[in-house]
Amino acid sequence: MLAAFAWGFGAASSLLLGGFVSLRWRVSRKVLGLVMAFGVGVLLSAVAYDLVEEAFKVAADGISIALGLAAGALTFYVGDTLIDRMGGENRKRATGTDQAESPLAIVLGIVLDGVPESIVIGLTLLGSGTIDLAVVIAVFLSNVPEAFAATTGLKSTGWAPNRILGLWLLVAVVSGAASLLGYALFANASGNAIAMVDAFAAGAILTMLADTMMPEAFKDGGRQAGLATTFGFGLAFALTVLP
Repeated sequence: MLAAFAWGFGAASSLLLGGFVSLRWRVSRKVLGLVMAFGVGVLLSAVAYDLVEEAFKVAADGISIALGLAAGALTFYVGDTLIDRMGGENRKRATGTDQAESPLAIVLGIVLDGVPESIVIGLTLLGSGTIDLAVVIAVFLSNVPEAFAATTGLKSTGWAPNRILGLWLLVAVVSGAASLLGYALFANASGNAIAMVDAFAAGAILTMLADTMMPEAFKDGGRQAGLATTFGFGLAFALTVLP
């Protein structure tokens, strides 16, 4: 169980890394866009070959998968809409946020993005007892641009660096707890229940990718973003299928 927490925390630790780098140095939008595009590719591979495929293997029928996908997509859509209205619309924008926006809403958005991913990290330990490295890498990379954007917004509203990093530490702990929860709650769950959770995470992640990450990745990364996305997808696929 401690391993589930550690992997979930480790995947979210990139928030601390991104926040620290953002406080110390200026990173170009181009670089952040390409990092985000790479993360998009990794997450797409994780959805296809880890979440949906695993759900298909353990489900008794396709109903639980369909329900999970729909519930995940709708949950993210509704939650994202509320967070946008609170001022968190630009949480994945490499340039950060305007002072008129709410940095704390951006933090809530990052939690919304990360909790389904963290639960899945815990679930991957249930099958073979080993972590799915592709999922961990995907979550780790997708957090970096978010940390840059939110750190910039928090700093512009007067937050001290130590307070910002402390906040990212708290979010990482919450992510570790979500991973532990996924492991503990579903250790003895039926195949259909696990399939629904996997599909729920897949639906939420796909909606998040299309709504937030893809537009920003191609806007800031330029034409090379397509290459970075394909590279990320291929690398994650290799990590999934290679022994």
